[in-house]
Amino acid sequence: MDLNLSDEQRLLRESAERFVAESYDADHRRKMAKDPLGFSPDVWKQFAELGWLALPIPEEFDGLGGGAVETGILMEAFGRGLVSEPYVATVVLGTGLIEKSGTTAQKQARLPKVANGSLKLAFAHSERAARFDLAKVATVAHKTAEGWRLAGSKIAVLDGHAADEIIVSAHIHDHQGPSGRIGLFLMPVKTPSVAISDYERLGGGRACNIELSGVELPEDAILGDGSDALPTIEWAVDRAMAALGAEAVGIMQTLLDTTLEYTKIRKQFGRPLSANQVIRHRLADMAMQVDESRSMALRAALKVDSMRVERARAASGAKAKIGKCARFVGEQSIQLHGGMGVTEELEVGAYFKRLVAFDTLFGGSAHHYARHARLGRTAVSA
Repeated sequence: MDLNLSDEQRLLRESAERFVAESYDADHRRKMAKDPLGFSPDVWKQFAELGWLALPIPEEFDGLGGGAVETGILMEAFGRGLVSEPYVATVVLGTGLIEKSGTTAQKQARLPKVANGSLKLAFAHSERAARFDLAKVATVAHKTAEGWRLAGSKIAVLDGHAADEIIVSAHIHDHQGPSGRIGLFLMPVKTPSVAISDYERLGGGRACNIELSGVELPEDAILGDGSDALPTIEWAVDRAMAALGAEAVGIMQTLLDTTLEYTKIRKQFGRPLSANQVIRHRLADMAMQVDESRSMALRAALKVDSMRVERARAASGAKAKIGKCARFVGEQSIQLHGGMGVTEELEVGAYFKRLVAFDTLFGGSAHHYARHARLGRTAVSA
């Protein structure tokens, strides 16, 4: 298998890294941290102009038809700048769910708007009692004469406060299909009886909790034909984990580069820190962890469209391994910077916070080691 980047992929990487280097500095990140939206609408428009919002969208819906590898290239560049724009929520999760499950009319009405930057999406699925189990959904959707009535609570909805439309998962009660199936519902964010409380995410960006108190939606709000959406949800989350893994690699590479440069100029007892053999060994270990993480993120991206067990094992393996490597690289970076590593003036702490958030999002390393093992037993028994 040829794992070298194509000319188009190299151009994408170069343009993304250049844009991030020019547009995201410490001052910009501090400004976004204080902004109630958590990101810049002007930068979001630039994403649309550059074609990044259209990247994974099929060409028939005004997209560029890119795949998970191209998304990973872009996300790694985003990691280098701690980009806070809602790319994962809208382009990876939102469009993925609509593309996979939506009707042609639903796709035509939304995907071109995502591509031109006029529509932002969010995915509301996580609940307090679920503990990262995607099949555990307490929110319910009852069929009514006019459409659907939703009731329940969702937590940790990425960028839900800034979305124009939120995709909500709920157990369907309609006396038609099989009981216990999960449906996806398209809900405008300004729908009555929807209460949204947003908060700052660790490491930048924002998320929200959502309370649904008898929310009334039209009949065509359900995504697709109403069949069980759990396989689609699993696919979309695996896809998001591959993208987030690439972002984590970009963060880890930045920490490695920053730490390496610091040890060259920081002197102790008249010698640079990098002259110390123990320090060199630590830096080598950090570099090895970054390379291993990059390989795992690429593997997860390459397996996104494989059969369920193969795809899910690649995604969980990447999430578990990268989470473990990320914590090691972050901790070593802070320690090698000494007391400066935990100050607000130095951004090492901000990058480390984003890595801690990555390790928790969609389940930590322990959860995904267990999932990987469970899927392995399923593959052997099959």
